[in-house]
Amino acid sequence: MPTKRGNDAKDYEPADIGHEYFRALYRVVTAVNSSLRLQKVLNLVVEKVAEAMEVKACSLRLLDHSTDVLTINAMYGLSQQYMKKGPVQLKKSHLDQEILQGQAVYIRNAAADPRFQYPEEARTEGIVSVFCVPLVSRGQAIGVLRVYSDTEREFDSFDEEFLRTLASVSALAIENARLYEALKQDYDATLGALWGEEPISFIGEREHQYSD
Repeated sequence: MPTKRGNDAKDYEPADIGHEYFRALYRVVTAVNSSLRLQKVLNLVVEKVAEAMEVKACSLRLLDHSTDVLTINAMYGLSQQYMKKGPVQLKKSHLDQEILQGQAVYIRNAAADPRFQYPEEARTEGIVSVFCVPLVSRGQAIGVLRVYSDTEREFDSFDEEFLRTLASVSALAIENARLYEALKQDYDATLGALWGEEPISFIGEREHQYSD
């Protein structure tokens, strides 16, 4: 049976949904393979997830272990006013505690669910249903990928699989960026020790050459 998705209540067959999901995944994987600019990749992830799933918005947050705060790294479709609502503190967000344990979590109505840290702000923003999955790197949850709808909506196993796949790709991009930065620092330090001065980073030049 067709399922109603998005704000315009169009009817989509499963094949149509699968096609949109494949296109979004292809775009993101291509970006990961062609660019070391992490922010560019993460911005593309949240944009393509929101478009493919026909939702109001999408956000990606990473856990800062020093403060136990989930900091926003990329978002699409949310207002600046909502983004300034306050920090997402892990100890106060039962929702994110569940997600970082590896679970996919669905909230039917964010304004009425006690697990949601900022229900009134969600109501003002027009957020209704929320669906979230963890970002996992090397077996450890490092963040949260979240989608928001402005109508009450259910998400099925196909939606979860798509969102988890994009979360995995995002985690891979983050890991690649961290490895690259560590390699670059070692490279610069080695040249500095050899030449006794701050080196010219040829790795950085190569990144610019291949990521435009």
